[in-house]
Amino acid sequence: MEKTIVTPERRNFSRIPFDGDVRLLQEGKQYQAQLQDISVNGVLISTPADYHLRTDIPCTLQVTLADDVIITMQVTLVHSSSAFLGFHCTSIDMDSMVHLRRLIEINLGEPGAAERVLAELLKRHQQ
Repeated sequence: MEKTIVTPERRNFSRIPFDGDVRLLQEGKQYQAQLQDISVNGVLISTPADYHLRTDIPCTLQVTLADDVIITMQVTLVHSSSAFLGFHCTSIDMDSMVHLRRLIEINLGEPGAAERVLAELLKRHQQ
């Protein structure tokens, strides 16, 4: 009989699959990519063509939700492949947090889910 090993999910934050345009900025360079998913803790994007990112310097990542609605995060690259780049969110401004909270509420479809996610994020930053 073959055993199946189940690894528990390590994520503390729900990832929201979301197809959107992303602009990544670092040291005066700008890259365009497609958002794959987003959470309070970070983002996964398609790997831009001919990108050159320094891992020791944070990037600014902007997700365009609508013409006048943009989520802006400071991020650091945590993993990369030929298909995807994963970033950890190191800071986010209040307006962007409000937009992200609304995106989480809409996509999780569970009342109070966004508040639980944000409470956990605040708790982690206070430690």
